[in-house]
Amino acid sequence: MKKPIIAVAQIRYWDLNKRHNVDKIKRYIRKAKSKGADIVCFPESCVYKTENMRFDDQFIKDIKQECKKNQIWCIISENFILDKKTYNLALLIDRSGKIRGKYKKIHLQEGPGYYSVRPGKKVHVFQTDFATIGILICWDLAFPESFRSMKKAGAEIVFCPAQWLYEKRAYKKKHKEQETKLLKSLVRARAFENLFFVVLCNPVFDDEELISYSAISSPHRILKDIVDEEGLIIAEINLNDIKRYQKIYKKKL
Repeated sequence: MKKPIIAVAQIRYWDLNKRHNVDKIKRYIRKAKSKGADIVCFPESCVYKTENMRFDDQFIKDIKQECKKNQIWCIISENFILDKKTYNLALLIDRSGKIRGKYKKIHLQEGPGYYSVRPGKKVHVFQTDFATIGILICWDLAFPESFRSMKKAGAEIVFCPAQWLYEKRAYKKKHKEQETKLLKSLVRARAFENLFFVVLCNPVFDDEELISYSAISSPHRILKDIVDEEGLIIAEINLNDIKRYQKIYKKKL
């Protein structure tokens, strides 16, 4: 079985352009390809700073074209207008620059930016040329039933673009350190519960309540991670490990 190479781009937002991150996204697509990656995942709401988008937006066309040039899969997410409704939505783009999957975020956080956003209702899995994958977004990570549904549908890798914010009042001290530990434990727990691989991608930008932590996790351990800095992490994963773990733990999911 092929061993896919996964790339996670923990990029800094709005430092090259105050309106969008397209130039940086394209640069990291090229960088991931240079490392031999099959797919690169970007953080939640990574494209446009202020405006809701449409699938035919020029920025989306530019990203699709970059995937085609580099023959690589890519996951981006943003608020998209679909049938006159706004969704926090992730796009899966294939090596030919075509949109091969869409996922609407189900579990929305509270706040002014979410009042006009509709929640999704279903999880999906998508067939790629390197694995069967699922996609969730940010706060979905806290809901194990979504992961279990994707496992039952055959997912081998679940990607989770995020902008993970926390409440300072939840901790008495060492707020970011404690929340980072919690986030790391959630990634590992979801991977172990379902005996598949979990990929988390957060951004870097100036917000003291944002956790800049990204990781690629197997059921047993974090394979690669990055904290509080911009960068690309890469991991080759062995999908045969899934069957091996299921045999060890006698799980038939």
